[in-house]
Amino acid sequence: MLSAIKPYPQNTIRICNDMVRTILFEDNKNLRESLSLYLAGSEGIFLTGSYPDASDAVKIVKQQKPDVILMDIEMPGISGIQATIDIKKAVPDAKILIQTVFEADDKVFQALCVGANGYILKNPDPEKYVQAIKEVHAGGSHLSPSIAAKVLSMFKNQLVQNQDTFIELTPREKDVLSCLVKGMSYKMIADSCGISYTTVNSHMKHIYEKLHVNSAPEAVAKALKLRLV
Repeated sequence: MLSAIKPYPQNTIRICNDMVRTILFEDNKNLRESLSLYLAGSEGIFLTGSYPDASDAVKIVKQQKPDVILMDIEMPGISGIQATIDIKKAVPDAKILIQTVFEADDKVFQALCVGANGYILKNPDPEKYVQAIKEVHAGGSHLSPSIAAKVLSMFKNQLVQNQDTFIELTPREKDVLSCLVKGMSYKMIADSCGISYTTVNSHMKHIYEKLHVNSAPEAVAKALKLRLV
């Protein structure tokens, strides 16, 4: 694994105009430290920082202005998917490479739909990270081979199931919609999701707009028809 890789000395870090400025968000300490040291010593890469969670991701990205953000999909607090959504809203041109040990179809599809520029499986060969980072920086959309096949299949299935219609809901909107399908009132949804009644109402407004409906029953019917929850 990466933790067994001999780290590069810190004095190899150099700032060059042609280097790809990179930020790493990874909650696994051993992986984060090992990968950080490798990237810091890699030709063409300048690691501006590494972090165990994405709680301040937007602030960090705005301050450090990275070319590529290497984002773990599963982290405590804010997930990599939610962090991607937040970063893309604040910095639309940000290039984000999602990394994970999983190949879960729903997460792959969701990450790409919210704006991720690539998806890499955590790999014992750190050079694959360097290649993926440079590929994304160059304007490509890096996908590990096994994931590329899944993505193609998922997009085809999505079009068939949704009758050529794709509905992009945020994770929280899906939670709210799922509660609505279960017959919960706005107050019950607020309690279940740990949010305010006003926030539930705001989410429902966005859900109605995205589903092109005007009532809760219509939203439930369409959610079930399109298998959104």
